[in-house]
Amino acid sequence: MPKPPTSYWRENPRLAATEAKMLLAALPDWSIVVEETERLAATFAFADFAAALTFAGRVGDLAEAANHHPMLVVEWGRVQVFWWTHAIGGLHRNDFILAARTSALLDPRSPPRVTRAPRRSGRRHR
Repeated sequence: MPKPPTSYWRENPRLAATEAKMLLAALPDWSIVVEETERLAATFAFADFAAALTFAGRVGDLAEAANHHPMLVVEWGRVQVFWWTHAIGGLHRNDFILAARTSALLDPRSPPRVTRAPRRSGRRHR
């Protein structure tokens, strides 16, 4: 999928807070965190590092197919996923779509526990 032209982002600016809250209601496992900009965040828990790494790879495949890339933090037994749109410095409708697709990657036969991402302050590397 080719990357949208710059004009796309001018015509589709970041979401207003009311629209973001409305879309977030459909994603109970996700929250909006503010770290330099608003981001969607979720933490997925797994039995071990290998399972977490496998899930992160599946999220990576999803990101490549959509040409839209999240921040992933992979640790023993958990993966934190953060979606936001760099080009507009905030949340776009596409971020919510990809958050829903991320949650859908979970195997319904053995779903991992999903928790809200912890709130942090300070700068993070991208």
